[in-house]
Amino acid sequence: MTADSATLAAAPASALPEGVREGNENLVRLTEAAGAKVRVLVAREQQGEYLRVAISGGGCNGLSYKLRFAAAARRGDILVRTAGVPVLVDVKTALYLKGTTVDHSDRLIGGGFKFTNPNAKASCSCGESFSV
Repeated sequence: MTADSATLAAAPASALPEGVREGNENLVRLTEAAGAKVRVLVAREQQGEYLRVAISGGGCNGLSYKLRFAAAARRGDILVRTAGVPVLVDVKTALYLKGTTVDHSDRLIGGGFKFTNPNAKASCSCGESFSV
C-alpha cells in the first residue's frame, strides 16, 4: 500500500471527494487474502489507488464482475474501505453487489478472485458471471 492509499484508508468521511459517499462492508467486503493481493497489484500496475468493482452485462449467466484500478473516484461513487483497500462502487452496481464478499486464492487450478454474492440466483462454474 502506498502512502496515499494508506492516508485515504484512514481518512475521515469528511475528507471524501465531492459527490462520493462513504459505504461500509455491508455493501462489499474483501477478505484479508483479497486485500493483500489487491495491494500488491496496485503497487505493481500503478494504474490508480482505488479498486473499482463493477457489474456489467455479459458472461454465461447475464451479468459479470469487473475489477479495475482507478486513479480517482467519480461523482456518485460509494467508497468502501475494506482489508486496507479503498474500493469504489457505482450506484447501479451497488444494487447487485450488496453483501458480497471477494476472496482471493493463489491456487493453480481454481485460483484468482472469487465472489460470494448472496443476491445471485445462479452463477457459472468459473464464478465470473451470475444472474439475479
